[in-house]
Amino acid sequence: MAQTKVAEAPPPGEKTANPWLVLLAVSLGVIMVMLDGTVVGIANPVIQHDLGASLADLQWVTSGYLLALAVFLITAGKLGDLFGHKRVFLIGVAGFAITSVGIGLSQQLADILPGVSPVGALIGLRVLQGLFGALLQPAALALLRNAFPGEKLNQAMGAWGAIIGLSSAAGPIVGGLLVEDQGWESVFFINAPVGVIALVMGIFLIRESPVKVLNRIDWGGVVLLSGAMFALVWTIIKAPEWGWGDSTTLGFIVAFVVLIGAFIFWQSRARQPLVPLSLFANASISIGTVLMMMVAFAMFGAMFFLGFFFQGVHGLSPLEAGLRMLPMSAGMIVASPLAGMMIGKLGPKITMASGLVVTAGAMFLMSQLSMDATFIESAIPFVVLAFGLSPVFVGATEVIVGNAPVELSGVAGGLQQSAMQVGGALGTAILGAVMAGEIADKLPGYLGPAAQAIPPEQLGLLEKAAAFGGLPAGTPAQLVQVVGPAVNNAFMDGMHLAFLVSTGVAILTAILALFVKAGRKTEGAPVHVG
Repeated sequence: MAQTKVAEAPPPGEKTANPWLVLLAVSLGVIMVMLDGTVVGIANPVIQHDLGASLADLQWVTSGYLLALAVFLITAGKLGDLFGHKRVFLIGVAGFAITSVGIGLSQQLADILPGVSPVGALIGLRVLQGLFGALLQPAALALLRNAFPGEKLNQAMGAWGAIIGLSSAAGPIVGGLLVEDQGWESVFFINAPVGVIALVMGIFLIRESPVKVLNRIDWGGVVLLSGAMFALVWTIIKAPEWGWGDSTTLGFIVAFVVLIGAFIFWQSRARQPLVPLSLFANASISIGTVLMMMVAFAMFGAMFFLGFFFQGVHGLSPLEAGLRMLPMSAGMIVASPLAGMMIGKLGPKITMASGLVVTAGAMFLMSQLSMDATFIESAIPFVVLAFGLSPVFVGATEVIVGNAPVELSGVAGGLQQSAMQVGGALGTAILGAVMAGEIADKLPGYLGPAAQAIPPEQLGLLEKAAAFGGLPAGTPAQLVQVVGPAVNNAFMDGMHLAFLVSTGVAILTAILALFVKAGRKTEGAPVHVG
């Protein structure tokens, strides 16, 4: 069979690109993804109002994106290993920017596409955006892994975290301004100029990564892994609606177990496997993957509700809500480089375990937020959370990507990102179900005797309103006075419980972090790739 060799190492003696310029270029591409993540949280309440979206619709705006990422990330990382990380990165940047513009035009697209609603167009384009994001993110990490020598990788990951933190810090402010003045569509349009700059810098500053000579792509592994990831994430997203004990849910769980078992069996016999199983012989990579998933569960799952808290219960504008969330993102600018230094001095075990304990403390403080919390009262747990999460994200990324062989850096980057997205989807679904259950349990009590006179279907509508943090705009003032306080109190109980569950998850994950081993840098370590 003819061999495939798409990218090669630079000729001997040829000058390589400055690694810090590579960091800047790839960071610009990933900044699009980070901006998108932070501004969507600010835009969700306005999208709900403008498009008449339900809570399930808004969860799909997030979960559909996460589903596409989770299904395709590892495969995307392997494509970078095969065809060159620069090439795959640039395709991801271009596609992400184009689909972002399409999302902003979803209402117009719905007008010209028969049978497609604006919400349906938005969700569909978010899924497509997730596929391009999957191409972009593991390629970015692999380019950093290839650009920086092992002894400087901690510093690079710390700087990477600071840059990502800066973009996250800018996201709520930029998003709040745009949503308030230009509408929710503008938060997606902003990706277009950022994408153009990232493309230009990537073309001229990034050198293509060396690619091994391979004579086949493991399409069997691609199909089995994609099917398994789809079954897992689809179950996570839909189980709260179906019920965790429902036969459909159990069927998808069985499908996941069968497919992942078939994938492992296939990988053990494939000549050039998609994910060499020997990669997981390194304990740090295996445990780091679990750590990344669990911390994403705690963070993304609990943070999903903060936009509704600030704009619904608190009644803040999108810009004011963005300012309230700024301390956490800004704190990561300081915390991420410090985390890189700590890992270099103390190792990943102590650093990540300590960070998770701090994260648990921050989540507990958030579970105590009052309905009328001041800026300072909400800023303190946000800053604490930044200093707790940064060591975990930087440490787990360095452990997974840094301990992988260079020729498998794309797969390792995809593994890291996939663990984060699966954890985030799991957290959003499970904590959403926990919150909805708590609201349904507590709302009748807050309504008092009036609850007996409310028909079940109307009570259900009030429960859905409570999940948004308040009654919809246009509700008669008399009704707001009667049931508004009960709806807000039920929301607060649900949010508090979600943060308490996240506190417990962080504590359990801190214990797991104590089993991380530093491992060895595997620059030249042999790993079976066929």
